[in-house]
Amino acid sequence: MSGIEVVPYNPAWPALFEEERRRIEIALGEWVQGEIEHVGSTSVPGLAAKPVIDIMVGVANLEKARAAFDDVASLGYLYAPYKSDFMHWFCKPSETVRTHHLYLMERGHREWQAHIAFRDYLRNHPETAEAYEQLKLDLAQTFRNDREAYTEAKTDFVADVVRIALNAPSRPLE
Repeated sequence: MSGIEVVPYNPAWPALFEEERRRIEIALGEWVQGEIEHVGSTSVPGLAAKPVIDIMVGVANLEKARAAFDDVASLGYLYAPYKSDFMHWFCKPSETVRTHHLYLMERGHREWQAHIAFRDYLRNHPETAEAYEQLKLDLAQTFRNDREAYTEAKTDFVADVVRIALNAPSRPLE
């Protein structure tokens, strides 16, 4: 597995998302409920990130959405039973080299709301996005070869931002 690399913001990321969104919309058609969302750090203009496009697709029913796995696989995604209690998680092109993550999730789930709230808060609060970027850069050095530890170490920061975003969106993180 390659190490964790956080790179400067790439202005091509929104176009890469849009290209993939169109492919997903065609392949998953009937399964898509509402918008297909660009989430994660690549969705925040100016924010350094691991160069992986995170895509969240709303579905009406998580269990029934298992029937869409072949359609998702036709786009080159691999399924992994990660956080399967609230989403179906896929990556491409492989588990070790990832350019895209895809989540099928019920739109009303609290995790759906949390992803959107976090993204939107960072987009609207540059000082918080800066603090998050610095945290990610530091953690990428500390946990260079441990993706799970890197992700876990961001948990408290993300949870604090989500809590603030959902309860008082205009108040900056302190």
